[in-house]
Amino acid sequence: MNKRKFKKWQWIAGIFGLFAVLILIFGIAVYMKFADTVKEIHEPLDRTVSEKRDEPVSIQKQEPFSVLLLGVDEREGDKGRSDTIIVLTVNPTTQSTKMLSIPRDTYTEIVGKGFSDKVNHAYAFGGIDMSLRTVEQLLDIPIDYTVQVNMDSFKEIVDAVGGITIENPLEFKSSGSTFKKGQISLSGEEALTYIRMRYEDPRGDFGRQDRQKLVVQAILREGASLNSLLNYRSIFNAVGKNVRTNMDFDEIMDVQKNYKSAVGTINQLFFEQGTGKTMNGIWYYIADVEELETIQNELRAHLAL
Repeated sequence: MNKRKFKKWQWIAGIFGLFAVLILIFGIAVYMKFADTVKEIHEPLDRTVSEKRDEPVSIQKQEPFSVLLLGVDEREGDKGRSDTIIVLTVNPTTQSTKMLSIPRDTYTEIVGKGFSDKVNHAYAFGGIDMSLRTVEQLLDIPIDYTVQVNMDSFKEIVDAVGGITIENPLEFKSSGSTFKKGQISLSGEEALTYIRMRYEDPRGDFGRQDRQKLVVQAILREGASLNSLLNYRSIFNAVGKNVRTNMDFDEIMDVQKNYKSAVGTINQLFFEQGTGKTMNGIWYYIADVEELETIQNELRAHLAL
């Protein structure tokens, strides 16, 4: 190799070396910011294990686990209501996740209060602890982890990922915005309006649940994109301000490592056979007993209980 070619290869090697160093520095920066964000959003529960388990679930041993996702509509002067109630069960053996949206008007026992009411009122009465115990009672499964999202500031997360694109099944107008049927792009403010619309949907709360799922899935999709990776600071800042979970850093990393295939395959379950009933001037959703039992059994089987 002559001297000129040797210098050329030295220059190329130097460029690749510089890129490698920059990527390493970027990776460390992302990791450290992520670790700081997880510390910020981590809120342990008052209990160490559900009454429906003999011992805590082990993510390290790749055991099936459950998550209660609450979208909380906070209100001045009280704790707010859990506007969105979604239960996820994750099974690494079957490499699948089951997702169930619980209608917020579902009439059920509020555990710890001694009476029945709408399931979303449990959060107002007793916060996350009463919510998870009420959902456990309704579905007859343990809830291992919880994730709370402030829905009023939900728009910050959507804007942080650069907006989202969804396939909208229903054309409607709400709060001065028009949402056409088909593929549409939404900003944070538009996404919040989109998921909150309820009365113009012929399917009522069920249609609203489907729209919530569309938005959540779109956020996850955009959050995994290269553009979002480069904008990681804004995303982590938005998450830090608006999300709370009892999952710690090691558990989140283990889920990312060991449950990636399971989380990537989502099977949706639905409440469809129930009926509406007005009691004392208030409308409630009454779950069909047989359908509820079927859902309970399916979730328990998926958790290997």
